[in-house]
Amino acid sequence: MSDDREAILSRVRGALAPLHERAPLPVYDSEIAVMRSLIAGRDLAELFAERLKRVGGLTFTSPAELVAHLQAGQWRHGYCDPVLWPVLAPHFGPDFTVELTFDETRVDDYAFGITRAAAAIAESGTIILDDASTSRRLAALAPWVHVAVLARGTIFSDVTQAVAALGADRNVVWCTGPSKTADVEGILIEGVHGPGAQIALLV
Repeated sequence: MSDDREAILSRVRGALAPLHERAPLPVYDSEIAVMRSLIAGRDLAELFAERLKRVGGLTFTSPAELVAHLQAGQWRHGYCDPVLWPVLAPHFGPDFTVELTFDETRVDDYAFGITRAAAAIAESGTIILDDASTSRRLAALAPWVHVAVLARGTIFSDVTQAVAALGADRNVVWCTGPSKTADVEGILIEGVHGPGAQIALLV
């Protein structure tokens, strides 16, 4: 195995050898300044909802709206972070089955997963998950519908601010809309590597 690895790396080094001058690294400062000027003065929650919609996601501002959407989609069996359930429970009727423990042996049983989000980025409509706040990462990534409960105060204006504030968590997942891939013949398919529906519930 190590011989194969060395063979591959030597070919890469050989291909790079003729390149005496490397392309310069991009300068982002001016672009960041322009983007921040466009964002300045905007309500970050409103901008986040707008950008999340552009990438195929949805934003709700009340649990009742969320439950009505799940009902309309016939997504009635799912998981909810136990910390969130006391607040959300009154909005779910008897036709829903919501579990507070995610059973990895029954991944396909869950139509939706409701977890906490660590933060979000307004400029791209990105939801940020980490191990510190996401109760079960698989519950956020395996069900068809992922609902990220997001505090308005944790919405950053742009990527650079979010990265600076993320801290030392070694497992951070950035979700920008539903999971997408176009690997096979350039055909866009959603929900292959993660949720097919990405929802943010702003609190």
